[in-house]
Amino acid sequence: MKSNSQQIKLFLVVAFSCTSLLVSLTPVLAKPIASSPSDDRPSAKTNLAQATAFNQPSLPSGPPPGGRVRGGAKRDGGDACPVPISKTDLTALVPFTEEPNSVINVWGQTTVEHPSWFFYVPYTKDLPYAVKFVLQDEGLNEIYQEAIALPDKPGVIRVSLPTTAPTLALNKQYRWFLTVNCEQRHNSTLTFVEGVIQRIELKPAAIKQLETTEPLERYAIYAQNGIWYEALTTLAQLRDQNPKDARLQAEWRNLLSSIRLDDIAAEPIVSEKP
Repeated sequence: MKSNSQQIKLFLVVAFSCTSLLVSLTPVLAKPIASSPSDDRPSAKTNLAQATAFNQPSLPSGPPPGGRVRGGAKRDGGDACPVPISKTDLTALVPFTEEPNSVINVWGQTTVEHPSWFFYVPYTKDLPYAVKFVLQDEGLNEIYQEAIALPDKPGVIRVSLPTTAPTLALNKQYRWFLTVNCEQRHNSTLTFVEGVIQRIELKPAAIKQLETTEPLERYAIYAQNGIWYEALTTLAQLRDQNPKDARLQAEWRNLLSSIRLDDIAAEPIVSEKP
C-alpha cells in the first residue's frame, strides 16, 4: 500500500508540472511571429523590383573598355569643374565594374541603331559651361558630336543619337563621352564621363516576347537579358508618363541600385525628350 501511495503521489506531481508548463507556454505559442528589423523577407513591391533586377553581362572580348562613370578631371591632371554644394558629381547612368587592378570598365549593350544615354548633371543653364556629347567608332574616329543644353535644375538628362547620325553596326564597340568645359576655351578645365556601347542582336525568344507584352514587361525582358540601354530608356519613358506611380519609382530605384548608383536613384529626370 505504501508503494502504491508513493506512485500515486509521484504521478500527481508530474501531471501538475506538465500542466504548469503548458500554461506558461500557451501565450508564446499563440502569439504570432513578428518580423524583426533584420527579417529579409521582402514586401510584394520589393519582390516586383527584385524580379526585374538588371542582369549584367560579361565584359566583351578584347581589351577592357575602361572608362569613367563619375565626373573627373581631364587626363592631364587639371581640376574638375566645381560641383554645387551637396550635389553629386557628373554621373553616367551605365553599368560599370571595378577590376582588382583598380581599372574601372564602363560598358553596356543596346539592340537599336540609334540608342539613348542618360546622365546625371549637377550643373544648370545659368552656369557658363559648354557641354558636348561625342561618339567614336572602334578606330577612335569621331562619328558624331552634339552640344548639350544644361537643364534648369540638377537632374538626369537624356541624350539620344538622332536618325540623321550614323547607325551603330552590329557587334561593334563605340566609345562615347560627355564633357563639361567650365571656361569654354581650349585646354581649359574639363570634367567628363566616358564608356563603351555595343549593339547586339536580341535572342529570337526575347524578340517574340517583346512583340506581345506591355511596356513594363518589356522593360523586364530587356533587364533580364542584359540590354541596359533599352531597359533604362523604357523605364524612363514610363516614369515620365506616370510620375506618381510608386511601382515605377521602386523599379527605377532597384535598377540603379543594381549597378551601384543608389545616390542617383532619387534625382529627378529633368530632360526625357529624345
